[in-house]
Amino acid sequence: MSMRDLIDNAAELGSDSDDEEFGEETGEQRPRKTNGHIDDSSEEDEDDDEEAERAVRDGFIVEDEEDEEEREQRRRERKKRKRERQEEAEAGLDEEDLDLIGEANPEFAKRVQVEPKLKRLKRGHKEDRDDRQPRGPGDLFDSDEEDEARGYGEEPARFREDEFADFIEEDFEEEGRGPTEDDAEVSRMVRGGLNMIKDSAGLDEDALQDFKEAFGDGDEYDWALAMQEQEEEGEDGGPLSKAIELRDVFEPSQLVEKMLTEEDNQIRITDVPERYQVSRDPYKDLTMTEEQFKEEALWIANSMSSRNGLASYLLEPFQKSVAKVLEFMITDELEVPFIFQHRKDYLIHAAKVAVDGTDPDDPEYTVDAHKLLDQSDLWTIFDLDLKFRAFLEKRNSLERTYAKLQDASDLKDPVFEEALPAATTMEELQDVQDYLHFEHSARISDLTLTNGNTNGVAHRRPGASKMIFDKIRRSNVYRLVRAYGISADGFATNALKGGRREYTEDPPERPDQMAESVDILDPPEYSSGPQCLRAAKAMFAEEIAMSPKMRKFMRSTYYPNSVFECFRTEKGLRKIDEQHPYYEFKYLRNQQLLDFAQRPGIWLRMLRAEEEGLVEIRVHLQNHDSIKKQLYSDLESDNFSDVADAWNKERREALDVALAKLDRIMIKNLKETLKAECENEIARNCRKNLTSKLDQAPYKPKGMVVGTVPRVLALTNGAGTYGRDLIHWAWVEEDGRVLESGKLQDINIADPEARSEKAKQDGADLKKLVELINRRRPDVVGVSGFSTETRKLYKQLQKIIEAKNLRSGEYEDEDGNETTDLLDVVVINDEVARLYQTSERAAVDHPTLTTLTRYCVALAKYLQDPLKEYASLGRDIVSITFDPNQAYLSPERVVKALETAIVDIVNLCGVNINDAVGDSSVANLLPYICGLGPRKAQQMLKVINLNGGSVMSRAELVGDIEAGKHAAVGPRVWNNCASFLWIEFDPAEQESEYLDNTRVHPEDYDLGRKMAADALELDEEDIQAETQENGVGATVRKLIKDDAQEKVNDLILEEYAEQLEKKFNQKKRAILETIRAELQIPYEELRHNFEVRLPEEEVFSMFTGETYDSICADMTVPMSIKRVNDDSIEGKLDCGIDAVVNSMEIMEQLSVSAKQLYHAHQTVQAKILHIDHRNLHADMTMIDFKLQRPFKRDNNRLASEWDAKQEEKDKEDMQEKNDVSGRTQRVIKHPNFHPFNSAQAEEYLGSRARGDVVIRPSSKGLDHLAVTWKVADGVYQHIDVLELDKENEYSIGKTLKISGRWSYTDLDELIVNHVKAMAKKVDEMTGHEKFQTTPRSETANPKRSVYAFCINPKYPGYFFLCFKAGQHAKLQNWPVKIVPGAFELQKIPYQDMKSLCNGFKTIFSNMQRQKRV
Repeated sequence: MSMRDLIDNAAELGSDSDDEEFGEETGEQRPRKTNGHIDDSSEEDEDDDEEAERAVRDGFIVEDEEDEEEREQRRRERKKRKRERQEEAEAGLDEEDLDLIGEANPEFAKRVQVEPKLKRLKRGHKEDRDDRQPRGPGDLFDSDEEDEARGYGEEPARFREDEFADFIEEDFEEEGRGPTEDDAEVSRMVRGGLNMIKDSAGLDEDALQDFKEAFGDGDEYDWALAMQEQEEEGEDGGPLSKAIELRDVFEPSQLVEKMLTEEDNQIRITDVPERYQVSRDPYKDLTMTEEQFKEEALWIANSMSSRNGLASYLLEPFQKSVAKVLEFMITDELEVPFIFQHRKDYLIHAAKVAVDGTDPDDPEYTVDAHKLLDQSDLWTIFDLDLKFRAFLEKRNSLERTYAKLQDASDLKDPVFEEALPAATTMEELQDVQDYLHFEHSARISDLTLTNGNTNGVAHRRPGASKMIFDKIRRSNVYRLVRAYGISADGFATNALKGGRREYTEDPPERPDQMAESVDILDPPEYSSGPQCLRAAKAMFAEEIAMSPKMRKFMRSTYYPNSVFECFRTEKGLRKIDEQHPYYEFKYLRNQQLLDFAQRPGIWLRMLRAEEEGLVEIRVHLQNHDSIKKQLYSDLESDNFSDVADAWNKERREALDVALAKLDRIMIKNLKETLKAECENEIARNCRKNLTSKLDQAPYKPKGMVVGTVPRVLALTNGAGTYGRDLIHWAWVEEDGRVLESGKLQDINIADPEARSEKAKQDGADLKKLVELINRRRPDVVGVSGFSTETRKLYKQLQKIIEAKNLRSGEYEDEDGNETTDLLDVVVINDEVARLYQTSERAAVDHPTLTTLTRYCVALAKYLQDPLKEYASLGRDIVSITFDPNQAYLSPERVVKALETAIVDIVNLCGVNINDAVGDSSVANLLPYICGLGPRKAQQMLKVINLNGGSVMSRAELVGDIEAGKHAAVGPRVWNNCASFLWIEFDPAEQESEYLDNTRVHPEDYDLGRKMAADALELDEEDIQAETQENGVGATVRKLIKDDAQEKVNDLILEEYAEQLEKKFNQKKRAILETIRAELQIPYEELRHNFEVRLPEEEVFSMFTGETYDSICADMTVPMSIKRVNDDSIEGKLDCGIDAVVNSMEIMEQLSVSAKQLYHAHQTVQAKILHIDHRNLHADMTMIDFKLQRPFKRDNNRLASEWDAKQEEKDKEDMQEKNDVSGRTQRVIKHPNFHPFNSAQAEEYLGSRARGDVVIRPSSKGLDHLAVTWKVADGVYQHIDVLELDKENEYSIGKTLKISGRWSYTDLDELIVNHVKAMAKKVDEMTGHEKFQTTPRSETANPKRSVYAFCINPKYPGYFFLCFKAGQHAKLQNWPVKIVPGAFELQKIPYQDMKSLCNGFKTIFSNMQRQKRV
């Protein structure tokens, strides 16, 4: 059986009985059963007949042909059986319909899940197998606990297929017992159709209509069934129809998403690593010669050597190392992990250095080793190989074009023939292509017209300018061009100083005189001298601009000498204020390439700002005038005469035109090149940061070896307040099962010195927590959350563990004594858990758990293995920020960089292939294994299941015909992946190979066995005897059995390596070290220890949502007062940081108690003096003169790099400018104030979060302000604020009134207590289960009695409460108004959504009662 035979291209749409069945454990084919009976022989004949017909259709020969009468007889029998099945099925009830009845009627019994009809499409491997240990008597009542004891991706036990169902059915038949009455009832319902649903489920006509609209009536795929019937039977005895394929049933987008296209299947069966196939697909038709291969090696080495900064004596070894890596990648098709693990000797340069010591015991030499390439360099070579292939393909295309031109017109172009081999970059190739299409565009057009599709001719549609230049080239005017006395190529040679100087010759006549001559004039296009001069000048300038050498000179001049400056536009003047992220380059000047190389993100932001029309980036040469002067001298003649002066003037003017065009080309190329380099740098940084997170072993329990998976208790209070809101927890075993979960609230420890009686007693849930920890004995307690309150939970857990003496499991210390330690409490990085908690995967894995409990599960599993958690995210991993500038890269670019990091670490750790078959979390790692990918991993699991569901040896993966094992991968892919898929060694199994449990590649098994034999000091006869008795792996088995692994440390591996290199020309020194290590500890955990203490900045951002830059000292921010003491004020910032204002910072001279000035729940402006990032605490000041001092971010710029004068001038202009209406522009000192109108305010808030505010001038006059805030996407509320008690017409009123109902003393109080309070209510509304995002007309189902909320986009700040009073009642809606701290319905305020819903029901019930009265 070939690999193609294992891939399903046809969609099987028949009934379950038409599919072959395989044993759950053995994978062997079982006879099919129909109602408990074995299928009769006629059914088997039918299959044989179908196979014969398919073989004929596929071009094979069927030797045993049947005559027409026999075939007609079989066709009639098939029709009869099919008609009987259809008649039986027409009255049948779909199993999914039974599920629907179960949903509508909870008392209805759940059906047993059976194999889906599209079995071969949906099941890639046996995920349903239950790998848990057999249950004992003590486990009989643990069903509820077992429901939660599942890892990611496992189905609930009640939905799993009963593998013994058929067995039990046969027992009934043998014993003469029929099915139970319940089964009979279900069977009757299956045959009852939709009418039976209606009768048995008690559904009325409207509900049945709902059911049909949601799930259809079962006829959706009748057309496909008919097509398959036509295929099986033929039409009127004619030829058989084409088989139904997947593309006939599914949408192309679905096939692409599920990787079921023909291209995907081709990747599966092609014996080439999947990542190589996908990445090299655009260049699959490219064939490289030996010379091109050498050229590529040198090209890549030169590209990397300057970046790596190698010493000169290492350049030659470095080039050889790069060439060898390319040979591995291209010729041997080995992937990066394989090269890094099994060809590492070629990545190291080792030189023997003689020792001059006088001591005879000193060694003769020492080895001086230098690492030439690391794993990141290998990925760089892989990327550069793709770039060179693109380069080579483009160059080949140009060569073909030129060859065809030569064949067609006997063309000879020395400039092209010299420039093409000299081109080393894509930019230089583009220069050559531009030159070719400029010089020979007419010939290329003729060639295209003659040959139709040019088959490889690089052709572009000529523009109008090219046609004009072709006319000039064919006209007499071109003689005037040649009269310039030097060719464009000759001038460029002079500029490059790369050869012998070409001198410019002056014609005998002045340019204006020559242009008027009969030899030049060419009417009607060029009928006058000035016309001819202009055309000739334009032509000569274009030739200079198109010269490949001239472009090379300009590029070499521009790159090191370019200067970048950023200028704001009129739009940017208003939009980019000091709080805007683009402000850091609004007045940026005098930047060079090196400045952006050190800060790549700023260049990408500048480009984004330029796209948005906010800034203009200008680039110029640092010494432009001197370069131009030098070019003049290279172009002008050395003669002294009026004629020479006149021609030199024409030459300079032509050069000016050419330089203007070259400037535009160079600036565009420079921007694109710099953008690509900055993107590469950011991608490398993303890869580096993810690698550091993946390179963590599981949290190590005390006394255990690194790699031991811990038992974890994870807790969180989410975004809630500690002590007031619930604490969610989950207990996760080391095998990933969630055995327990729950909620706690009051876990405070008794404080005997407390004033209140409640505080003197332990919290109500403390005993539960202590009992849980003592019962479960976790190895670690993990905690995380969404706010600063989580730190309080973290500290409280530490206190509880210390006070209650809660300890981890016992272990032996260094002296061999049993000991225990206090439990560790660890703050866990929650970036994966935040994505998991609301994902569809979480809902499938743990349908009964709450969102925060799922969050706890993910936290625990992160402690157990971060690698599995990141790998399980798939493409969702781009949602995590690994670099602040990551958003400026395309998601595909980020995924590509992150994937390489996962591939590296997965192959470092390896994958237990048998675990991957039964555990989806391990199977998620399989696509990252060397040589595999998502398609080949899927295919591998499918074949392993087909082979019986387990793998006994690595060799089994390439198939074993004698043992009936199908090949899971081809030999080349197997060579890549074999050493990274390990199989646990079982000493009791004779066929079990110890080396299959190691990082040793099968190609080196003989070396491992030789080392084992030498360590045991076995001679040839002993080895032969052991091998004959116990197989080829006998020596290694004996080493393990005798527990003599440490003897391999006595081997002198240097001599081994020298012999291998001399005899076989193989470098194996590093490989021998790997074998020695693996013989002692197979697949030892090589990752770093788990990072128990997260970086301070990471914890700060996780709990506050801020960064060190977004909130820092000297910023003025709102502070909500929590408590006022006589000598201090305690408060909290919006981000949750606790704040304190000491007595000396309340006022300059505090003459009265602070309690007389401030009160709790008041919001005030305060300036940050210092932030304690570790303890989430800030010291503040409220002194007026300190508050008035504006915050200015230090941009770390030199005076020459920042245009301070322009900055100051713009600020003055903004203050003095009048708006369009002519009235004075009002300016208010507040960070949220902007001189916007309503449209500008909405545009400004468009990309910001809900609740963000703009304070702006009001059109109602100087005693009004307008406040615009974002209610939702596209919905903005404009609030009119009346100012009272104003000192003058430009100052802010001391009293701010809104709608005559609410009064505030300043803008900050208004923002916090009015706008933010309403925004919180909007959040509460949109987060409620009754809220829907659909429009009002679609919110309530017109066939059901229901109510729901939806937003009112016409009146911002209002919501619709849509409801139906009954089945036939009219759909109604009531307005719900958002006010500070409440919802208003029928002018009645409600504090929260629960009371609002209850209030609605009460109001409606009263109205109904009044109607009845």
